[in-house]
Amino acid sequence: MKMLRNMKAEVEYSADVGAILLLEPARAADSLRFGDDFELDFAVGQLRRSGRVLKLERIPMEVLLLLVQRRGELVTRKQMVERIWGKDVYLDTDNGINGAIRKIRQVLKDDPEQPRFIQTITGKGYRFLAPVIHRDAGLEPAAAAPQSTAQEDMVANFARHRRPVFLMTSMLGTMILLIAAVGSYFGWSDSQARPLRSGGRTMLAVLPFENLTGDAGQEYFSDGMTEEMITQMGSLDPDHVGVIARTSVMHYKRSQEQLEQIAHELGVQYVLEGSIRRDADKVRITAQLIQMRDQTHLWARQYDREPKDLLVLESEIAREISDEIRVALGNHKPIAPIVQPTLSPQAYEAYNLYLMGQYFWNKRTVEGFREAIGHFQQATVKDPSYARPYAGLADSYALMGSYSGAPAAQFASRARAAALRALQLDDSLPEAHAALALIVQNNDYDWQTAEKEFKRAIELNPNYATAHHWYAEHLTWRGRFDDALRESERARQLDPLSLIIAADNGATLYYSRQYERAIAQFATVRELDPDFSRARMILFVYVQKGMFAEALAETQKKFPGATPWWWSTRAYIYGRAGQHREAELALRKLLDLNQRQPMDPMVIALAYVGMGNNDHAFAWLEKAYAQHSNGVIALKVDPAYDPLRGDPRFQDLLRRVGFTQ
Repeated sequence: MKMLRNMKAEVEYSADVGAILLLEPARAADSLRFGDDFELDFAVGQLRRSGRVLKLERIPMEVLLLLVQRRGELVTRKQMVERIWGKDVYLDTDNGINGAIRKIRQVLKDDPEQPRFIQTITGKGYRFLAPVIHRDAGLEPAAAAPQSTAQEDMVANFARHRRPVFLMTSMLGTMILLIAAVGSYFGWSDSQARPLRSGGRTMLAVLPFENLTGDAGQEYFSDGMTEEMITQMGSLDPDHVGVIARTSVMHYKRSQEQLEQIAHELGVQYVLEGSIRRDADKVRITAQLIQMRDQTHLWARQYDREPKDLLVLESEIAREISDEIRVALGNHKPIAPIVQPTLSPQAYEAYNLYLMGQYFWNKRTVEGFREAIGHFQQATVKDPSYARPYAGLADSYALMGSYSGAPAAQFASRARAAALRALQLDDSLPEAHAALALIVQNNDYDWQTAEKEFKRAIELNPNYATAHHWYAEHLTWRGRFDDALRESERARQLDPLSLIIAADNGATLYYSRQYERAIAQFATVRELDPDFSRARMILFVYVQKGMFAEALAETQKKFPGATPWWWSTRAYIYGRAGQHREAELALRKLLDLNQRQPMDPMVIALAYVGMGNNDHAFAWLEKAYAQHSNGVIALKVDPAYDPLRGDPRFQDLLRRVGFTQ
């Protein structure tokens, strides 16, 4: 109903514009200049600097037009809301007006502490300060005219020209466009009038919720709210609505990019913005849903709740947003509400600890995993019946081996126990199913169970990008490269800015012997982050192409020297290049390190493979298999082990790992 009221206001306004234009032919539009070289054109709603058009979204542009129109006067927030959104529609002022003012200041390069253009009147509104020059009046200051006359002229021009030119042709054109817009909104018109979709689904991005507490220590809470909303939205209507994953949206935390650019980069048709204020006994959450096609604010709410009601609130927001999108698409049945119990004080403490754990887990560092494990463990103590901290523990232990370089077997039992406990408490958790799949794949070489669990995770939440990503790897290890690349593309659509998904796509291309494409993919990752560690895998592609100098150069590019992997790769490259003396020196360093602290046997096996010492390579491969090293799972597809494939010992090892050649 609120959207209908918005549309009614637009009908009346557009009709007035059309009537004016039918009675009075269009004439040259007024432009105002201010500052040294800014020009504001009311005819097309355009801001220029030295003749160059500056990009400003619709809502900030309308706020700027209003402020300039009433230069020198206080413009209240209420007046802004009524002018732009109408009297009867609630606006999230924290994210609506504040966001518009922030974007205007960014474009004008205006300092809020020492403003040249826009002054904040605390608790009241804003004032435009700069003198303006009327371009059509011989560059005389507009203030030279009597204020009432100048104001009346400005209002007339503003009413005439603030809408796009295509609305200014005639009443008939206005009404046709309005009918088309209403038809599109409610799904009456043909499919081409509806929002563009990715893979048959409408795409939504939940941008990072803004922490308005003034306390940086509460970042985990606003980040946690972002992730929770992504999870809630992703599970409501996954057949029709895709939700961008956390990794990609967090790229825009404190970003200066405009919404239009963000939507383009993420490939979404809808954006959810929000903010959080929190104290000991109250949480205030504001959120607004924006349709990016025309930057219409479809829905906006403010919620004041007790912390113990937070999960209920998240479900409520997700339901309202999903219903709004459903109406916009016009052809889906209502979604059954998710019922979440109100948290007891003890359960709320556990939930808070879980959010802290997720905050550190997402850092994807060894230290971050350790911090996350501590918080997840505390959460399980606070509420032993809460499944999600156990899933967090399973994820942390499952990845700790890969990130630390320590033998994965020492974490495997704890990872497995945590995943099974999570599923015992709640079998509907996709994170727990994906974690269990990773564990049985990497440590048990149980490919059938792993595939079943990955598919179950995706079935429970088709928007879970990590499940698609890990399943793509699973398919790669089994040599199903076409399926793996398709699954990798699904992960990319849900998490388009994820470097690890992009890099692992390059890895799949390497394993499938598509070396040129692999090099191009790793190069793309490095354009975004030159030091991203997974992209160093390009050195193995160089070795396969005989580019040994380039491969060795990779070991000097901020590679963590003097680590086991560093000496292993150098021994491997030197060996393949026929530089036996250098290979022996690197191998000796590697074996010395192993004496001091035992490492994953696969690290040493790789060095011997490169040096052509197959007997020693098999000895270390057997140790790796006995220790359940997760490095063994790449044996079927990794070109590095091609020199061993004709040996019966290698075929036997593949059989025991669950592969057939």
